[in-house]
Formats: sequence, structure tokens, C-alpha cells
Amino acid sequence: MAYSIDIYDINGKKVSTFALDETLFSDAIVNTDLIHEYYLLQASNARINIAKVKGRGEVAGSGRKIYKQKGTGNARAGDKNSPIRRGGGVAFGPRGERNFTKVMTKKARKIALQGLLTLKAQQNELMGVQKIWFTTPKTKPAAELLQKLGLQSQKVLFVMSDNDENLKKSFRNLEGVKYLSVDYLNPFDLMHADKVLFTEASLAKLNQA
Repeated sequence: MAYSIDIYDINGKKVSTFALDETLFSDAIVNTDLIHEYYLLQASNARINIAKVKGRGEVAGSGRKIYKQKGTGNARAGDKNSPIRRGGGVAFGPRGERNFTKVMTKKARKIALQGLLTLKAQQNELMGVQKIWFTTPKTKPAAELLQKLGLQSQKVLFVMSDNDENLKKSFRNLEGVKYLSVDYLNPFDLMHADKVLFTEASLAKLNQA
């Protein structure tokens, strides 16, 4: 099935449709397992390994034997840094060395992203907007644009084709709105957005093989 995206002007009026390339976006390429794998890869690679405990050689304390070996009636014990003592080192604890990095081929990531965008198209969650001209960064016209498009109360992912500072600064203070370049589309942001709003230029770039 061929998919298309409705294009709106800055007044919220539908002016045209943009046809997605059937070889890149179709039901046949949707692979939910691959999409899930890509999502896990992104989440795992973003993890910061901060879990680390001190071993008995790292905790502060004397290495002197707590009490003599025999004659006290107590169990034989070494220094107070022993893992069995309160405040001692931890045996077999995390050392901050675990590697959470996952890998996928570039081709697999591309197919997963195209499949996810196809699912978004099936659910009518993709929209386009004509060229937006902001001569200066202003939040008010950006908020008005979203209101005219009926997106004021939704989580919106705004996708641009270039690094337009005026657009970035106009949208960055709006609650529920995130912006990024089309080159940095990723499963996490796509799956957490109610609507994905593309500029026409970003759609043209997306539609290229």
C-alpha cells in the first residue's frame, strides 16, 4: 500500500499531499522485531554505567586483625574491612566495568526506521508543513501554528531538514514539543510522539534512498 502525508500551510489549511516512496515505506518492510531491537539498542547505548562498589582493599580502615586468633571464643576474623563486617568491602559487587553497548548494521537500522515510519503513516501520525519563515526566534507564532494544526495538546516531534536556529529557539520552549534534524530520526523519539510534523524539505530528504 502506498502512503502519503498531508501538507498544511501556516494557517492550518491542507494544501497538498506528499507521496512516500513505495520502495522505502510499505507494509512489506515493517518488521516489529527489528524495530524493537533498534529501540533496545538506542536505550542500551544511552546507559551510563555508574554502579560501582568498593572492595575490601578500597575501603578506609586498618588492616590489623580485629582480635587474636585463639582464646576469645569468637570465630576467627581478619581485619574490619572484610566483606562480612558492617562497613567493610563488598564481595562480587558491580565494578563499573559492564559494557551495555549493542550493535546493529546500518542497513538493519535503516529498515527498522523505515518500518516504524510506515507504522506511523498507517496510524495517520505523520504531517507536513510548508516552509516556515521566522525572521527572529518567537515562541508565540510557533504555538499559534501548532494550535492551527490541532496539535496544541499533543506530544509533537518537529523534524527539520537544516539547522535553522530561529525555528529551534521558537519551538524549544513549547511543552510537549521536541525538534530534531531529519538525519537524527530515531525510534525513541518517534515512538514517544503522538504526531510527527515534517517540513517539506525534510520530507524530500526522507524520501531519498
